[in-house]
Amino acid sequence: MHKKAVITPQTPPSSITLDDWSHVRETINMLYLAICQIEATLSDSNASVETLTHSFTALAEHNHAMNANIQAVNEPQDLEAFKKTIADTTDKMNVNIKKSVQAFQFYDRVCQRLDHVSSSLKTVSGIMSNNDSLHIPAEWRRIQNTIKNSYTMEAEHAMFEHIMQGGSIEEALDIYQQHFNQYTSHPRNDADNIELF
Repeated sequence: MHKKAVITPQTPPSSITLDDWSHVRETINMLYLAICQIEATLSDSNASVETLTHSFTALAEHNHAMNANIQAVNEPQDLEAFKKTIADTTDKMNVNIKKSVQAFQFYDRVCQRLDHVSSSLKTVSGIMSNNDSLHIPAEWRRIQNTIKNSYTMEAEHAMFEHIMQGGSIEEALDIYQQHFNQYTSHPRNDADNIELF
């Protein structure tokens, strides 16, 4: 299990001018945001792996129970009870298969989110190497708005806003987790409506 990064903003050296500090502060915020995205993605990945582990273990148990029930059928009168048991077991198996499919689908989002981090850092690197745009606040706002608009989850938007307002990584991750937990308790998309059979 990974540990959360806890980083606190550093007071700028007195030798740095106001204009210099403006872009330094924005750079720090963007780095904090990248760290938050990576931390949140790792945390969500751990939850997804736990779901897969639980689901595959349950499926193995259901399979074992199914074989035992098959062996227990010896007389024609046992068939009705056997059919009911099979129906109940397949319902439970479908639930675990559905959870597994959703957990696997999450890894597509993991790749997308890490790609966003990579793109964001490349963009920041680009603006920092361009003296014409380095000290222009509008350029930094444009980049930040582009990054914000790439997010699809309310939890990511809340985390972004907190970091851009100078909040700490630890606080931003707590805010992200609160929003993420609320979202997963009341999902707005159709992820729970996957039709398997």
